[in-house]
Amino acid sequence: MSEQNVSEYSVASGDAMMTFGERLARCSPAPLTVYLYGELGAGKTTLVRGFLGGLQFTGAVKSPTYTLVEPYPTEPPVYHFDLYRLGDPEELEFLGIRDYFEGDTVRLIEWPERGAGVLPAPDVEILIEYAGTGRHLTLRAYTEAARRLITCLNYQ
Repeated sequence: MSEQNVSEYSVASGDAMMTFGERLARCSPAPLTVYLYGELGAGKTTLVRGFLGGLQFTGAVKSPTYTLVEPYPTEPPVYHFDLYRLGDPEELEFLGIRDYFEGDTVRLIEWPERGAGVLPAPDVEILIEYAGTGRHLTLRAYTEAARRLITCLNYQ
């Protein structure tokens, strides 16, 4: 993968993760599918909170662990998925997963590996890893839109 397809960032705290999420939102085109990888507590939902804040959403943002998806009436609309408790990827079909991937929306998906074989391919993957008291983020772009997103992030 070329350099323009992979970019790495250091995030020192939860507040810094929120700020990174805001930057990500400002750079994200729609439609866009983002896969979020990381251990429990790594900061996936914190990044989503920052992302939504960057789109001027001011309400509560919780991880949709039991509902699987939470819609947000932002511009563009955002669907936040948390597939941690998904028993079988086929359950996504009953959820009407394909409907969420229509139109100019942003889909932020935690634990996407649990939906393997049913979820569409991502535009970008974000891996969040522990790095001391902070976090290390690796972004991998798979589409031209995601490459532009990374370029934007690098010049903010």
